[in-house]
Amino acid sequence: MPNQLGITPIYDSIRIDLIKNAMKLVFATNNKNKLKEVQAMLPQTIELVSLSDIGCYEDIPETASTIEGNAIQKANYIRKHYQYDCFADDTGLEVEILNGAPGVYSARYAGDAKNADANMDKLIQNLQGKENRNAQFKTVIALIINGETKTFTGICSGHITKEKRGTKGFGYDPIFVPNTYTQTFAEISLETKNKISHRSRAVQKLKAYLSNFS
Repeated sequence: MPNQLGITPIYDSIRIDLIKNAMKLVFATNNKNKLKEVQAMLPQTIELVSLSDIGCYEDIPETASTIEGNAIQKANYIRKHYQYDCFADDTGLEVEILNGAPGVYSARYAGDAKNADANMDKLIQNLQGKENRNAQFKTVIALIINGETKTFTGICSGHITKEKRGTKGFGYDPIFVPNTYTQTFAEISLETKNKISHRSRAVQKLKAYLSNFS
């Protein structure tokens, strides 16, 4: 039976809410920007529930050596400790001349404080004087549903700017310009970003898979 939030535990599997006609799915994040961004890419028949909605406030381990591994680790944590079908994502910024760094360590590039400005400052410093500024964002989504784990990958290629530009978005958005664009992710609209971003490409694959349950 669903709990007070209307979420069905994993042992009952995800179902369509017959009253709202919406699937409620736990998204393993408390990042409001990320939650809003992903919810905007999904149909109204899928309602996302955050970690705080299920009472999860602890730091979920992210100790895998790959982006895919971290996504799976987070999803497994929610399944094991909270018994919900869910999905988790992990994203890394991979810079070509830095051999893929910061990669899996993107969130903690400048330290455990996970400070976005500090991370960007460090990356800009490490690229000082370098002509090759090619980079790509990579997102992997790990979904656990009906006892099965599925992963979906999205990549967006571009380059790193020499200074921060824009006030929208989050993370490394102010210093990343996607290919064929002149503006950073922090300068373009959310609607435009959701059409081309790494996360949107992974979410579209997730969306297509979830259509099998509607």
